This record gives sequence, C-alpha cells and structure tokens, in this order.
Amino acid sequence: MKIESQIEKISSFQHLELLAHQVVEGFISGMHKSPFHGFSAEFAEHKVYNEGESTKHIDWKLFAKTERLYVKRFEEETNLRCHIIIDNSSSMHYPKLKENQNFFENKIGFSVLASAVLMNLLKKQRDAVGLSVFSDSYEYYAPEKGSDRHHRMILNALEGLLEKSATTKSTDTITFLHQIAEKIHRRSMIIVFTDMFQSGNEKALFDALQHLKHNKHKVVLFHVVDNKTELNFDFDNAPRKFIDIETGEEVAVFADNVKEEYEKQVEMYFKKLALTCSQNRIKYIPVSVNESFEKIVLTYLVEKQNFG
Repeated sequence: MKIESQIEKISSFQHLELLAHQVVEGFISGMHKSPFHGFSAEFAEHKVYNEGESTKHIDWKLFAKTERLYVKRFEEETNLRCHIIIDNSSSMHYPKLKENQNFFENKIGFSVLASAVLMNLLKKQRDAVGLSVFSDSYEYYAPEKGSDRHHRMILNALEGLLEKSATTKSTDTITFLHQIAEKIHRRSMIIVFTDMFQSGNEKALFDALQHLKHNKHKVVLFHVVDNKTELNFDFDNAPRKFIDIETGEEVAVFADNVKEEYEKQVEMYFKKLALTCSQNRIKYIPVSVNESFEKIVLTYLVEKQNFG
C-alpha cells in the first residue's frame, strides 16, 4: 500500500522537471529559431584542456579548426538573477481537482508548473533563480543561485506545494511581500504568481508591490485565475452554497441572480489592477489555468530582453 501511494504521488506530479522541459521545447520548436540564439550559454574565454578534466565543455568546433583541445570557461557571474514568488494560500488551491484532472488545472498547480518552465529557461541561459512562498506565513525562501543542486532543491520545494494542506491558509500578501523585498539585495527580475485575493487596504498592497522594485528590480505579476468560474461565473442556476476557502464564510445564492453584477465587479477589479500596475511600472499579466504556458514564456523572454 505504501509503495502504491508513492507511485501515485510521483505520477500525479508527472515528473515536474520533465514536463517543464517538454513545455519549453515545444514552445521553441513552434517558433522561428532566430529569437532564441541567446539561449546557448555565453562563455568568457577558452583555456587549454588538461588531461583528467571533464570533457563536458570541450569546444569540438574549435578542435576541428585547430586540432587542439580547448575548454569553454564560463563567466562566474550570471546574466540575470530571477526571484519567483508564489502565493500558497488556500484560494490558490482552487478549483478542487477531480481524479482525472492534471495537477496544473488549478491555480497552485498552474503556478508551480509555470515556475518550473521559467526555471528551465533560466537554467538554459545559466541564470540564477531564487524562490519565495507565502500564505499566512513565510513558508519558504531560497536565494538566487544557478547550480544544478540548487535547481533540484527548488523543484522539490515546488512539488511540495502540490500537496493540499488540510489547514485553511489566508493570505497575508502585504506583510510577506515587504519581507521578501528586504531579502533581495542584488538587481533581479521578480516574478509573482498570485490570485490577488487580499482583503483590506489596496493601497498597502500596491505599496508592498512597489517595495519589490526598490533596488531597480523588474517586477512581473502573473494574476492567476480560473476564467470559467472566477471571471465568467459559469454555473448553472441550481441553488448553490459558495464557501470562502480562506475564511470559511458561506453564502447561498442562485448563480443567475448575481452573475451580471458579479462579472461587472470582477471586470472593474481587473481593470483597476491593470491600471495601478501600469502606474507603478509593474508588468501585469492575467493568466487562466485553462490556458497554455505560451503567455508565461513570451512575457519572460520579452522582459528579459528589456532587463538590461
């Protein structure tokens, strides 16, 4: 029984790293190759190959020209430092997955796989990545590094987020964005995955997001939602009880009675978010769990190009 549960667990994650690799390769193969010349790792110089060294970085093209073995010496400093921030509050574990659904069909699973996809791109370009996870506590922090061991440690942390906690976790975005901002000292691209379900002072929330920019960081906010139910309120008109999965508050309504007003309020909220982010020079990208990861990848590539 124990072995079976482990196999089920591994298959539910569907090998996060492999899946992320497939998403990236599929994206690149579907695009014209020219935008991706920069994907090969940049190296500073060559040095003569010494017997006994790893052959991994031998420049075989140079060998064909010179008939001498040289090793590519890579720059110690990476081109980019990227810090990924994930909101792991209870609302991010919506919608509740059915047995036949993939883990990335709810908000936390989508954010986890999107983060793994970005990590795959960062690894290809020998860039450094860090990770912060918050809910009602600061759950996880790893600084920006580029080693294989560091990548695997972060991937393990991401996989851990796919297990739904039995406890209800509210969102304390404001407190922890300020704390995260204080931890990131060197100029970085900061990528945030959140559903923006933060009750209370909206100005304080945007002050916290603005704090992330304090060292000339570039901030990209991926606003993760389930378009079908959270944006379009796509429910039949049977009487339903809606439960706030962060507070436990309940309300019983007929969907048709509130659909028009609900959609209007949500549209106004999205527009306000987009406008306020624009005013604060934060890149705002709404994404749905029903979409492909193309928008995530394209946004990253464009923002990296503009980072310098």
